[in-house]
Amino acid sequence: MTMEEPRKLRGHKSAATCCIASRDRPGLVVTSGEDGCVCWFDLRCKDVQFTINVGTEPVSSLCFKTGNEKILYASCGNEIKSFDVHTLGDDSLKPFESYSYNKDEVNQVVCNGRSSFLAFADDSGDVKIIDIGRKCLYKTLRAGHTSICSTVQFIPWRPWEVLTGGLDSKLVLWDFSKGRSQKIIDFGTDSQSNSGQCLNPAFVHSIAVPEIDMVDKLGKICAVARGDGIVDLINIESELSRKGTSKGSGSSNVTKRVSLDYSVDGHKAAVSCVAFSLFQEKGRFLISGGNDKTVKIWDCWKCLDSDNNNNRNFLHLNINLSKKVNWLCTSQSDSENLVVCDTTRVVKVYSIS
Repeated sequence: MTMEEPRKLRGHKSAATCCIASRDRPGLVVTSGEDGCVCWFDLRCKDVQFTINVGTEPVSSLCFKTGNEKILYASCGNEIKSFDVHTLGDDSLKPFESYSYNKDEVNQVVCNGRSSFLAFADDSGDVKIIDIGRKCLYKTLRAGHTSICSTVQFIPWRPWEVLTGGLDSKLVLWDFSKGRSQKIIDFGTDSQSNSGQCLNPAFVHSIAVPEIDMVDKLGKICAVARGDGIVDLINIESELSRKGTSKGSGSSNVTKRVSLDYSVDGHKAAVSCVAFSLFQEKGRFLISGGNDKTVKIWDCWKCLDSDNNNNRNFLHLNINLSKKVNWLCTSQSDSENLVVCDTTRVVKVYSIS
């Protein structure tokens, strides 16, 4: 795997905060920024295609409506706004739906695989579940986190469950139909954690869960980006399930947990974002970005193969940057692209081959 000098996407007036890539239209990338704007880019073209002024506050997170990418959700302050892509040419574009159930700033918005629910994680530690069809609050998940809830992800093979992570160093599995937690891992006291960075708390900054068509090769896992520099690959079925068994774990070669830390050339500062790749063999690579100004591409197949764990040659590619990483995603167009939002207003696109 090799890398060229990055292409630069310009459109924001201040730091870019988030980026997502279209599955239906390869090469379409959407970014958000602290300027309160959302920018649309087509990697086949030179300039920004459209800009949406969402509000006066930073736009912290974006997601498409699953299966219907003409609908975009954006979190701005404590509000979620949705936009119809078909009206992007309208200078007076306004959100056609808005949700204001959160008291504090929303850190991440995600849509489940059936396009029936949205989940919002906020600074109070709460997670709001919204019924998209009824356009109303379905459940509030509370008392799982004692600090900021920074990240949330639905679990594709568990249709009524979500994972959340927070700045209390906890990873929580919820049954959102019942509104209660099922399992909590506290990385701050977890005996399996050994970062070698005693001054950096094991805050959970980001969670990635493989899409359902990746599960056959990866197993039913999640990736956790931590403030102490570790990226954990965790077998959800064996470590987070109600009974703690490996029943239904998907792939027999998936170990309980793999920690990608300093001993395998991991990050030297907080990890801010993780994502499973959409390029090459989809899901094979896990990509992490951190405050150490690096992006690391890990070979998941090697990480999760217990026969290769003694080798521990997991790092596939290291990319040195000049700024800290806020967010990243992957996209396919004419080439296989890694899109990185750092602490500047310019979004970088690395062509990976």
